[in-house]
Amino acid sequence: MAKVRTGKRYRTGRALEKYDTIIVGSGMGALTNGALLSLLGKKVCVLEQHYTAGGFTHAYERNGYEWDVGVHYIGEVHNPKSTLRRVFDVISQGRLKWAEMDPVYDKIIIGEDEYDFVAGKENFIRDLSERFPDEKEAIHQYVSLIRKTSSLTPKFFAAQALPAWAGKLYNRIRPLLLPKEFFMTCREVLEGLTQNQALISVLTGQWGDHGQTPRDGAFVMHALIAKHYLAGGAYPVGGASAIAREIIPTIQQSGGEVFTYAEVDEILVKNNAAYGVRLVNGDELFADTVVSNVGFMNTVKRLIPEASRKKHKMEKWTQDVQYSRATHCLYAGFKGTTEELGLNSTNLWIYPNGGHEKNVDDYVNHKTDDFPLIYVSFPSTKDPDWERRYPGKTTVEIVTIASMDRYEKWNGSMWQQRGEDYEAKKEALSQKLLDRLFERLPQLREALDYYELSTPLSTQFYQLNTQGEIYGLDHFVDRFKKPFLHPQMPIKNVYMTGADVMTAGVGGAMMGGLMTSCAMQGLFKAKDVLALLKNYPSAQSAVSETIENTSPVDVKVAP
Repeated sequence: MAKVRTGKRYRTGRALEKYDTIIVGSGMGALTNGALLSLLGKKVCVLEQHYTAGGFTHAYERNGYEWDVGVHYIGEVHNPKSTLRRVFDVISQGRLKWAEMDPVYDKIIIGEDEYDFVAGKENFIRDLSERFPDEKEAIHQYVSLIRKTSSLTPKFFAAQALPAWAGKLYNRIRPLLLPKEFFMTCREVLEGLTQNQALISVLTGQWGDHGQTPRDGAFVMHALIAKHYLAGGAYPVGGASAIAREIIPTIQQSGGEVFTYAEVDEILVKNNAAYGVRLVNGDELFADTVVSNVGFMNTVKRLIPEASRKKHKMEKWTQDVQYSRATHCLYAGFKGTTEELGLNSTNLWIYPNGGHEKNVDDYVNHKTDDFPLIYVSFPSTKDPDWERRYPGKTTVEIVTIASMDRYEKWNGSMWQQRGEDYEAKKEALSQKLLDRLFERLPQLREALDYYELSTPLSTQFYQLNTQGEIYGLDHFVDRFKKPFLHPQMPIKNVYMTGADVMTAGVGGAMMGGLMTSCAMQGLFKAKDVLALLKNYPSAQSAVSETIENTSPVDVKVAP
């Protein structure tokens, strides 16, 4: 049976005493940053506290089944000419392969009504226009707007690839360079296109991909996701763990390594300059630069020494941003192949009705126990290599939102030692989610073989995320105005990477890694990073020309 653990287990003496760069955490931002630095000849040490590398791109195995924990689908990578695919090809040196999903990548289910999101701009417009014939012009305008917004995101995020001082100056003039929609909520923008609330509910049916309803989330975040999947979705061949597995050799090729079971206690700082890290076991490793990929909150509250936090008044920063949502996820295994069970790769987004905001508000405020959102994914169906590794089996994942306040009585307890009442709560939730699944796919009921539920405490335990959050920081409009959410920290030689310096999702975290790599090179050497993309052996001419004609920060961003 295939093992899904990646990385090398840390033990005292296994690491070098000194590296060019130490990266704390091994999520998508860290893997991207580490691989790009390695390709520039840097010796990089990635330190992961979990038993396997990859952050939310990792997979785990239980009872003869394997599930991903965050890579449910990725857009644009099935297009060899897309920038996202280009970056993946470079950091994996072509080892990572992708399988395109079925044409209907998402099915939005609102009450009794179903709406298919079909790959391709024209298909998307045609199908929705048939369902909303009086809104055809608004649908055309919507698609044009999300495409325009996506094309302008390099200007929106340009500051992230610049040194911090230059980034602050740039962001002062940014509102003059971009349309007003970049600084509005999703609902504000869409209600400027149409007053048809049913259509708005459908168009925003992927809000779970970043965790905020249209009232609260920035339109730019919505536009990036909607455009990201407009041409369909794809999945890594070999499962989610293939991402880390195929990138790690790139980090190793310049003498670096990715270690697991290597929790970092603190960044070592002297005279306002970092010089290494201290692990929880007391080992100290040294480097010229230290990069944090554990999220903004964890970076400030866990890794930065107290004296440095006070010196730069960082505690106030944490009060100006907000944790994203937590989730429940039911991981289920079934006897039978995809064909035998009559499944396809289409994701299901199930809502009780179109009132996304009220449904969430009522749930988080304990006015109802009805789930405001249920997302169903079929990872084994998306992976063409699955049957070779797990013959005769199928997996399904069911996700809904959660709140840490419903788990306060167990906060601080140990995994698998939380008592019978905790297990009873999980079982009740599991049965409720399974019932919803079997309503849609009754043929799965008799095939069920195994299931287990993760809660916000599970995410807290495995990812060290205080509130069990899965998307880092929430994507309010003001979040993108915060100067401290920049790769370059005020402590010399300390950087951040990943989703919190860009946007949520695998693509957003990857672009965070790219932007951090550019910022680390400085104003005049950032093009060295983009040269890696341009000069990769299998360069597509269209991509080469695009990169050649852009500034160091004009890189397409996708969630």
